[in-house]
Amino acid sequence: MALLGSRRPVLRGKVVLGFVLASILLAALQLVPLPPAWWAGLPGRSAYAVADVIAGGAPPWRPMAIVPSLTRNALNSLVVPLATVLLIADPRRVNDRLILRLLVCLVVATMGLGLLQFAGIPLYVPIINGGDEISGNFANKNHYALVMAFGLMLVPVWAFYEQRAMNWRVPVTLALIPLLVLAILASGSRAGMAVGIIALAVAGVLVRRPLRYALRRYPRWVLPSVVGGMIVTLVSLFAVSFVAGRAVSVDRALALDPSQDMRRSGLPTVWAMVGEYFPIGAGLGSFDTIFRQHEPISLLKLTYFNRAHDDFLEIVLDAGLLGLVLMMAVLGWWAAMSWRVWRPRKISDTVLPRVGSAMLLLTMLASIVDYPARTPMIMFLVVIAAVWLGEHSEQGEGSFTG
Repeated sequence: MALLGSRRPVLRGKVVLGFVLASILLAALQLVPLPPAWWAGLPGRSAYAVADVIAGGAPPWRPMAIVPSLTRNALNSLVVPLATVLLIADPRRVNDRLILRLLVCLVVATMGLGLLQFAGIPLYVPIINGGDEISGNFANKNHYALVMAFGLMLVPVWAFYEQRAMNWRVPVTLALIPLLVLAILASGSRAGMAVGIIALAVAGVLVRRPLRYALRRYPRWVLPSVVGGMIVTLVSLFAVSFVAGRAVSVDRALALDPSQDMRRSGLPTVWAMVGEYFPIGAGLGSFDTIFRQHEPISLLKLTYFNRAHDDFLEIVLDAGLLGLVLMMAVLGWWAAMSWRVWRPRKISDTVLPRVGSAMLLLTMLASIVDYPARTPMIMFLVVIAAVWLGEHSEQGEGSFTG
């Protein structure tokens, strides 16, 4: 669709498109072959240069990336955010109501797979982590829990986005929210539990005024009763899950042993690697291979450390100074735009930008201990959130009542 669609200019998401193109250019630059003398002078390449001397013969031209095949894979993965921003660039072709419905359906379908696993139904699908983990269609429970946290904001907004559809959407939302909370608790994701709590708080802020507007014809005690009932339901669900031993996220948080946490144990090594390869970087996607060369004997185990589990740090390790500058530009843009959309104003003008701001915040918080934005589905969701954040009105595509 992105390639065969109409040749209209990009109407929105220009800044997001610029960030995506800058990321593509950065990955492409790391694949440009360099003369042997230049390459050997780059930080962290001396051991390979010595190996060339020992092997004899003329050393080949090499790209900046130490593991070019993995950098090419990282470059290819950027087709997802590029296609997404091009597809939703024109609101006349793909409007926000359609996108919001699509995201709600996506979250509910993902939640459904996880709840089937939770119920004990074996789902031996290749993309699922062995069928023994509550992770929906993800291979990582943290990524699954993050998408459920997105749902805790998207579903209530969807319920109030169009006034004429509120009559049936509100009860559906009241049924879905406890299921989303249950899915997070069952996933075993400690980070997911944290971002889920934040998502519930944001959802409460977003629907407070439209909920009051929807109940304006009822007695005043109805609104606090509805809110109190939802809180009691969620607390009861949490308590029952915990007593029954199904709140795996809580159990893992209580049983946390810092000495057994590979994220914390491997952090000094990762920091040392960042210093060794800075300011050029080791090459996008190369963490696994590079870490094995630096891994101390004390960290050796039967499993392997596939990522730094701190995506901010891994970006600097892989992309060096250019990656750091691009990352700071993105964070600065998010902070500036979030300040603008969260200032007091008519909520109907800012609901989706606020949702986008919160979705990006949850992704960044999850990225401190994991790497959610490297999965295609979350790449897709992050791009949509960023495009929404860059907007300051709904452009007539829907109305958030209140």
